[in-house]
Amino acid sequence: MRIRALGVIDDAVVELSPGFTVVTGETGAGKTMVVTSLGLLLGGRADPALVRNGAERAVVEGRVLLPLGSPVATRALEAGAELDDGALLLSRTVSAEGRSRAHIGGRSVPMSLLASLGEDLIAVHGQTDQQRLLQPARQRGALDRYAGDGVALPLTEYQSAYRRLREVTALLDELTTRARERAQEADLLRYGLDEVAAAEPLAGEDTELAAESERLGHADALSSAAQLAHGALAGEPADPDAVDAGTLLAQARRALESVRHHDPRLAALADRVEEVGYLLGDIAGDLAGYADDLDADPARLAAVEERRAVLAHLVRKYGSQEGGLAEVLEWAEEAATRLTELDGDDDRIVALEAEQESLHGRVSGLAGQLTAARQGAADAFAKAVTAELTELAMPHARVSFGITPAEDFGPYGVDEVEVLLQPHPGSPPRPIAKGASGGELSRVMLAVEVVFAGADPVPTYLFDEVDAGVGGKAAVEVGRRLARLARTSQVIVVTHLPQVAAFADRHLVVEKTVDGTVTRSGVTTLSDAQRVRELSRMLAGLEDSELGRAHAEELLAAARTAAAPPNG
Repeated sequence: MRIRALGVIDDAVVELSPGFTVVTGETGAGKTMVVTSLGLLLGGRADPALVRNGAERAVVEGRVLLPLGSPVATRALEAGAELDDGALLLSRTVSAEGRSRAHIGGRSVPMSLLASLGEDLIAVHGQTDQQRLLQPARQRGALDRYAGDGVALPLTEYQSAYRRLREVTALLDELTTRARERAQEADLLRYGLDEVAAAEPLAGEDTELAAESERLGHADALSSAAQLAHGALAGEPADPDAVDAGTLLAQARRALESVRHHDPRLAALADRVEEVGYLLGDIAGDLAGYADDLDADPARLAAVEERRAVLAHLVRKYGSQEGGLAEVLEWAEEAATRLTELDGDDDRIVALEAEQESLHGRVSGLAGQLTAARQGAADAFAKAVTAELTELAMPHARVSFGITPAEDFGPYGVDEVEVLLQPHPGSPPRPIAKGASGGELSRVMLAVEVVFAGADPVPTYLFDEVDAGVGGKAAVEVGRRLARLARTSQVIVVTHLPQVAAFADRHLVVEKTVDGTVTRSGVTTLSDAQRVRELSRMLAGLEDSELGRAHAEELLAAARTAAAPPNG
């Protein structure tokens, strides 16, 4: 993996080759810059404080070599990324304002995708991760991860059944605890539906009744106006001398008819006058019929107003002035549906109780399968971790798992899982949160990761001072174990221990320089001679001490011999 960081570590380029790479430096020299860069590159939280004062942005770039058919490569290609000779180019930019952008294979992608791919590319472990290991949920997760499909498959079924059980239980609680409220709601709906049904309203009836009320209330005026208009158009029999529109129109027609053959234009006008005559006759006839049909009926008007009052009452209770009777009918339809639901609650409760009982039995059975799978995996996991602790200078330590039933089912079953450590014979197994020192916890953490490397490997492991609290012979064993892990994976270790650093295939040192105004971090790959000098500094605090150099050379030689594969 190749890391390039701009702004975070100035313009330094760090080449991380396969095998075991160690990063050291004096206190405050920024050894964790590699951790910071990788964290950003793999979707970690962006902190604008990483950008140097005066700079616009910080950039981290990485080149990751992926085997053919790698799941990471497949997912990246599906996201539109392109591979460069089998390598995936990653990039992360953080602006001074805190904005962050991610690119994979030249394609801009969401930060979530970068973080998701990062989980399959590298396992990062530091002292914070050690503290997380103390959490029971993390310990259960570690055991489940080790168990693989033995737990994963029944857990998927369990969680599906568990979610449905929670849904059914919540619905039953609502139906039973709110029974009184639901009964009251049903009574109100039933009363309202009875009131609407008694009125038997029809769609559009309110509009028709309003029009009829308006007509009946002004019947005399309407009749008088119709008769007067009829007389003006067709004449009044009682007054034969009165001039009406029909008579005048007939005169106009006769005048035009006598001369129409002299001019086609005038003939067209004569035809139009004739049409108007026919239309006027029709209108006059309709006015006569309207006047004859119109009857001022006080009894009918009273009945209409009474009906309108009934409908208005319904609108006030179950609708609105704007929605009118249509809204009342809509309410009645919805209320009938809701009442059917409420009236069916007893049947629903019976059905849900039966489903709840069935689900409870299924969840219980699957939880039992999970417990059995975890117990089987716990024995193998504990045995493997204990064997690793023997290699890490804890020959008498024993690791075991305490798996006890919880009070009730949870999203991951009914098991409470806790890692127990027995540091030496005669001492009782205790939770690692209480029974492990800092150095012991570091070694337990490393042992767990080494076991995972065989069961669920990732391409790269990054340990940020995971050897804290370890020294002497134990530190040598930690270095030896890291070197062994590096035979199958890329291992990057940030450390302050020379015993660990001596086992590395490659040694990087971080140094800070100050020119009076700006502090810069630089990364150097050490030659063999420079490495002896750095180890001497780490051992004795003196780079040019003869004794320190001799000790460093001896330490390097011993580490190379100890880390050599069994076959040579």
